[in-house]
Parts: sequence; structure tokens; C-alpha cells
Amino acid sequence: MPRPTKWRRVTFIPEITFFKPAGIPLRHLDEVRLSIEEAEAIRLKDLEGLEQEECAQKMRISRPTFHRVLGSAHAKLADALINGKAIRIEGGNFGMAIQRFRCGNDSQEWDVPFEKMVAGQPQVCPQCDSPNVHPVRAPGFGFTGGGRRRRTGRRW
Repeated sequence: MPRPTKWRRVTFIPEITFFKPAGIPLRHLDEVRLSIEEAEAIRLKDLEGLEQEECAQKMRISRPTFHRVLGSAHAKLADALINGKAIRIEGGNFGMAIQRFRCGNDSQEWDVPFEKMVAGQPQVCPQCDSPNVHPVRAPGFGFTGGGRRRRTGRRW
């Protein structure tokens, strides 16, 4: 049985998710389905002009995996453009990038989607309107006590 596909981190979901050639009724068209993570790969590499290593880091996948996702997306787009097919963007294995914040007064925590973070981080707590707001570190960052264990001569 193959391993399940890991979720990819996505920071943008397009508002327009369907494209078709002009002048051809939809009932006469074949359709190509582009996953959300394939659209994100194209956006990062082709639209923003980032290097593959940077793109892979942003999506939290390996560089070879990013290369495969991008290659699949390019092949689907080429098929749709050359053969006159409609393009639908939907589905896939992805999670939206969010940032968690905590109020220093009442310890209230809330999530802010990436789209809102572009404008800047929240200035006040939505519960008590306190300006004492701080981002919460994501798991896996900072000191966690992990690392290589040293043998102390005892058997475990």
C-alpha cells in the first residue's frame, strides 16, 4: 500500500477557478482539473519568480516533490491550451497558511488567515480590545528538549 500524500502549505486560493476557451459551448469541451497545490506551485515559480528551493520551503515540501507538482501543473496547462480544453482549479492535498495570536491580558487565542496577514498583524485582541497581542510560535520552533540522547551507562 503506498504512503498517503502529505499536505502542502498553500497561501493563496484563486477567486476564479474555471477557465474555458471563448466561443465554444461548455458541453463540447473536455476539462482539465488543476489541483490547488499545482496552482500554488505555478503562482510561486512563474508569477512570483522564486527559485524552486524557496517555493518548496514555502509549500513545506521537498524540492523534488515541488518539481513534480510543478511539472504536472505545466503539463496540464499545456494540454488545455494546445487542445482547447477547459481548466478547473479545485481539490488536492493542502492546508491554508495561518498565524495564531494570543492576547497577553485574557490569554484568548485566535487564528488569522494569510490573506489578512498581508495587511499586517492584528493590533488588538478581538475579545477585550487590548493592544497586548503576540504571535504564538508554531510547533517545532524553538527549544523543545529534543535532539540526540547521550547514553548514561544505563540500559533502557
